[in-house]
Amino acid sequence: MNPKPTIHVVDDDEAMRDSLVWLLDDDRYEVRTYASGEDFLEQFAPAPPACVILDIRMPGISGVEVHERMARQGMVTPVVFVTGHGDVPMAVDAIKRGAFDFVEKPFNEAKLTSIIERALDKDARHAGQTAAQSEIAARLARLSPREREVLDLVVAGKMNKTIADVMNISIKTVEAHRAKVMEKMGARSLAELVQSVIKVGERAAN
Repeated sequence: MNPKPTIHVVDDDEAMRDSLVWLLDDDRYEVRTYASGEDFLEQFAPAPPACVILDIRMPGISGVEVHERMARQGMVTPVVFVTGHGDVPMAVDAIKRGAFDFVEKPFNEAKLTSIIERALDKDARHAGQTAAQSEIAARLARLSPREREVLDLVVAGKMNKTIADVMNISIKTVEAHRAKVMEKMGARSLAELVQSVIKVGERAAN
């Protein structure tokens, strides 16, 4: 059963928090509220699909600083800033730094809910990709050293004869190792095998 999407509302204005709860708290979502950036950072535990509705100006830790701290801690939950008119340049700068979007006060309900749906969809897709990459990494870890060596050479584009020469083994042994690698990696084709290894490499690079 898929978890209900969670919307985290961070705003020092109680009336604004109540308004967002009234708008969003239905059978589709779970809404959690926080009266300050400090409260949010202490309590927040990323659990996709989720998004954060974050007031850009708050006493104490500002919304911008909350977003920066999330980024430093590797949290990728999409952040939607709620801004006053004068804060739009600040919100645009935050988007350049990785925020998902922003909406101006007083906000249009339909626009806000549309942004939230897109943010939740992004978080769900990212979580799915991360889970798939973790599964591939786990499969890689189950390869023997010999199988991993064969895999690395295959991904490098080497033919069986070249691999046999490099590893000083017979071509039949290379073929046996390749078959085992395909089985353990759950790959149905060479292209699928190569793509899966590339995905894990991209994750490590990020």
